[in-house]
Amino acid sequence: MGKYTSIDDPSAHFQTALWTGDGNDNKQITNDGNSDLKPDLVWLKDRTQAESHAWFDSSRGASVRLQSNNTNAESTESATQKSFTTDGFTVGTSGSVNNGTNPDQYVAWQWKANGGTTSSNSDGSVTSTVQANTNAGFSIVTFTSAASSGTGIFSVGHGLGQIPAMVITKSRDSTSNWWSWHKGLTGGNSNTSYIVALERITAEASYSNAWGAGMTSSVFGMQSGNTAVASSSYVAYCFAEKQGFSKFGTYVGNGSTDGAFIYTGFKPAFVITKKRNQNANWTIYDNKRDPFNVADKVLLPNATNADQTVINFDFVSNGFKCRNSGSENESGTTYIYMAFASSPFTTSKGIPTTAR
Repeated sequence: MGKYTSIDDPSAHFQTALWTGDGNDNKQITNDGNSDLKPDLVWLKDRTQAESHAWFDSSRGASVRLQSNNTNAESTESATQKSFTTDGFTVGTSGSVNNGTNPDQYVAWQWKANGGTTSSNSDGSVTSTVQANTNAGFSIVTFTSAASSGTGIFSVGHGLGQIPAMVITKSRDSTSNWWSWHKGLTGGNSNTSYIVALERITAEASYSNAWGAGMTSSVFGMQSGNTAVASSSYVAYCFAEKQGFSKFGTYVGNGSTDGAFIYTGFKPAFVITKKRNQNANWTIYDNKRDPFNVADKVLLPNATNADQTVINFDFVSNGFKCRNSGSENESGTTYIYMAFASSPFTTSKGIPTTAR
């Protein structure tokens, strides 16, 4: 019998950090997981005040920011994030990450790719630059979209070596949507038309050929003039499922406080949800802002809101359970989700995790 997971310590690949602002430049944010984590994607958010989300990655540059709550092009913000470090990152004096007056509270979610080392990938019809962590199913991909001549359909190598479970795309130099593909959208892995936008509340929508020829173990498809701005510089964040570490899927709410249970195969550290067929916010929960059940502190990827309190989930040893009769558990409503582990249900040596 094969081992349950190859990732006994999820903190080597994903961690959440919390800190309090002090206004000092070059403030070091250090992770506290079992493993040191030098992140390649850092997603920051002020928990105390209404501020935009900030995404930084080591392919585009430590201070080059995108914001998931709007459609803006990237910009260099050296007063926000300064650098990636061996076990975290440094921030500047921007109030969005380091307000020391009546100090704000902050959170950052971090993923490891390949330490900033990239390689050229010619698997697709356009050449991409990729850094991939195939063990944990995460890659950062930069590329230039195809021109709008002909069908506009093109493909991009992602470097994961398996079909992605979710792909998040954003133009770097144009005002554009955060068009995203998820295996839980209508059509599943065969979906080439259904899309959802990370910066919007809108339900999934269907556009012919939105994802070109679709997703394979080597490429994802797009279409200029549809999911892509023609001849534009792009970044894509690609995720594949890894047993005991990450899970992407759907669940259907039951409208009860003894709500739906979603099996992930691990104790969650981080969960994002979105109603698939209705207009509603995306939501984020994590085990650092909520170290004990019930998880009730929510942030919204598509909005600037500070932490809100909404009783929603219990994080358990092998998944998460809805504890609200509405919100993330409306009766008959389908939700898509992505989740990452704090510990696998069972390690490669057969040691079970404990509930929290």
